[in-house]
Parts: sequence; structure tokens; C-alpha cells
Amino acid sequence: MKKNKPVIVWLFTGCFLIFIMVLVGGITRLTDSGLSMTDWHIITEVIPPLNEEQWEAAFEEYKQFPEYQKINSNYDFQLEDYKFIYFWEWFHRLLGRLLGVVFIVPFVYFWAKNKLDKETLKNCFVLLFLGGFQGFLGWYMVKSGLVDMPYVSHYRLAMHLITAFITFSFTLWVALNLIYPKEQPQFISFRNLIRFSFAVLIIQIVWGAFVAGLNAGLIHNTWPMMNDGKFMHETVTIEQNPVWRNFVEGKSGVQFVHRYLAYVVVGLILLLWLKAKKLTLNFAQQRSIYWLLILVGVQFVLGVLTLIYAVPLWLGVAHQIGAFFLLGAMTYTLHRFSR
Repeated sequence: MKKNKPVIVWLFTGCFLIFIMVLVGGITRLTDSGLSMTDWHIITEVIPPLNEEQWEAAFEEYKQFPEYQKINSNYDFQLEDYKFIYFWEWFHRLLGRLLGVVFIVPFVYFWAKNKLDKETLKNCFVLLFLGGFQGFLGWYMVKSGLVDMPYVSHYRLAMHLITAFITFSFTLWVALNLIYPKEQPQFISFRNLIRFSFAVLIIQIVWGAFVAGLNAGLIHNTWPMMNDGKFMHETVTIEQNPVWRNFVEGKSGVQFVHRYLAYVVVGLILLLWLKAKKLTLNFAQQRSIYWLLILVGVQFVLGVLTLIYAVPLWLGVAHQIGAFFLLGAMTYTLHRFSR
């Protein structure tokens, strides 16, 4: 580990920056700031407007697009309001560029100095692809809200979010490879259960993005049942046609999937905990299971509160960050039972 310490620190720095990006991305989405910058310039947009003349020009350009014309023009939306939403989108994009520099510059250095073994080098190329793809998805997502409708596609939002989560998980995995020596996994069936739980958690995060993209958290704000004390509200199956589209495009349908898939995630982690009690585990494995149990409990409570209070900003961000930490814990757990 001592030999790989600079590389490990570099990878964990990347993990931290991805965390900050997800945090700021959540704020950007919840404050409806994502469509405030109508152009995509890799270099020039690093510097925001610096005087009132530049701000007025940017604001006038923003007025030519659907979000202002169809939504904000109906309110007393002034330049100061525009500056607020501009800041969060600008900050989010700035972090993306910073993350790219923090990855590429040390990567080239470590590669030139032969600090990366063959497996790590291969994984770093995967990370390079994921980072570039994430930037492309950010542009692709924003583009969908600048044409006719003042909303980004919830499918593109989900792709953008889940790619960020996967990039974080893979970065963490590469760092863990350098921290822990290779060992043959002992509990194969248990590891496979963790893999299945990991996949279900990814699906749950995707549907969480669907809920966010469709603002589906603003309806059926009751728990444990949906409105009118119903397990499945009648609107779940009638908003879209054919019926299956309700569960990927209907507000009630995607909320139904997200709220009840949460029970599946909790149940799977409880099952992991119960099965783990029957195994002879090392300290790292025991710790990983307990962290999973704690974090899924916290995340479930955050989800319920976010729903009941109709997604206030701080709860919406906390719920997204809770998913981030839960996926991190799941990644760590899977690693401890895989190598």
C-alpha cells in the first residue's frame, strides 16, 4: 500500500470530487437551475459574466429559450433570480472541468513514471472513458430542455446520474484494489447475493432519477400507503397508454416503483445481515455489513421524510447523498467479499 499511496490518494480525491459534483448536481436540479446556461463552451464558460452588461446579455439570451418563455416569464423573474440559477449550473460545470484536470494530469504523470500496474492502468482508461461519457451525457441532458419543452428528459437525467454513481463506484473499487491484497473469495454464494443486491440498488437509483425528472415526489405525499390509503393508487395505471409506460413515464407509476422497490432494497440488506451472522468474517467484512445496515436505515427514513414533506430542498439533497453513501457502502462490501 505504501508504494501505491500517491495513486490511492489521487483516486480518493476523485471520489471526493464526484461526491461534491453529485451534491451540487442535486441542488442544481432541485432549484431548477439546470437550463440557465444555454450554450456549451468547454473553455470560455469557465469564466462567468463579470459585469452588468455581460449579465444582461446572458439574461437576454436565456429569455429566448423555453424555460423562461413558458415558465419564468409568468413570474416576476428578474436578473437577480437569473444570477442565482446561473451560479449553480456554472458551479456544477466548473466542478466537471476541475474533475477532468484532477484526473488527467496525475494520470499522465503516473503513467509516464510507471506508477500504475497493468490492471490499474486498464481500469484508469475505463475511468477516462466514463468521465468523458459523463460530460457528454450532461450536454445531452441539458440539450433536451432547450428545444420545445422546458424540462430535461427524465431518461437522460437518469443516465447522467447513474453514470456519475457508477464512475464513483468504479473509482472506489480501483482504489480498494490497491489497498487490499488479492485473496481468493471464500463465500461465493454470499458474494453473489451482494452482487444481486448491488444490481437492485442501481435499479432503485435509476427510478429515483425518474421520480426526480418527472417531479413525481410532489404527489401522493402519504406513507406507508399512497393517497386514499391505497397500496396502488388508481392513477398508477391510467396516466399513460399502454399500461407498462406508466411505470417508466407516469408520475404515479414511477413513484409506485420507487417507493416499493425501497422495501426490496431494505429486505435484501437485512437478508445479507442475517446470513452474515452465520459466517466467520474478518473485521473489514463485518464492518461493511454493519455500515450497509445503518446506511439503508438512514436512507429509508430520508426517503419517507422527503415524500411526506413533498421534497424540500435540503431533504431532496440529503436523500440523493444518502443513495450515494449507500452505493459506496455496497461497493466496499462487494469488494471485501470478492478479493
